[in-house]
Amino acid sequence: MSAVTNINGREVAIPDEELEMNLLEWLREVRDLTGAKNGCGIGVCGACTVLVDGKAVRTCRQKVAFIAGKSVVTIEGVSPPEGPLHPLQQAFIDYGAIQCGFCTPGMVMAGLALLARTPHPTRPEIRKALAANLCRCTGYQQIVDAIEAAAGEQKSDT
Repeated sequence: MSAVTNINGREVAIPDEELEMNLLEWLREVRDLTGAKNGCGIGVCGACTVLVDGKAVRTCRQKVAFIAGKSVVTIEGVSPPEGPLHPLQQAFIDYGAIQCGFCTPGMVMAGLALLARTPHPTRPEIRKALAANLCRCTGYQQIVDAIEAAAGEQKSDT
C-alpha cells in the first residue's frame, strides 16, 4: 500500500519504501524538484522551505510520510511553467532581492506563507516571518521591500 499526496497540483503516489526518506532528498532526488536547497540540513537556514497545506515547512527536518494526504507547493509550483511569474517572484526581481539566489526559493515560500495568513503585513511582521530564513548576500532590506510591494499589489487587486 502506498500513500498519496498532492505536489504542485498533481496527485502523487508515494511507495511505502520512500515514506521514511528525508523529504528534501526525496523532493530533489526522486521527484526532481530541485528548487528547495540543502543549506544546513538541520532546519535553521530556511533554504529548503516549501508550503505544506499552506504553511512554511523545513523539508530537511521531515520524512516523506509527513506529507501523506497533504498538499505541497514547491517553488516550481508557484507559477505556471510557461506563464508569468507570481507577483511575489516578480517583486523579488524588481526590488533586487536576489543576489546569489540560493536562499531565494525559501524566502519566496516564507513570503507566500506570510501573505496567505496576513495579506497586508507591516514591515515588522515581514521581518518576523523571515527571521528563520538566512541570507548571506542581500542584507534582507530588498527582500522585505519585495514582500511589502507584493502585498501592495494584492491590495490593488482586491
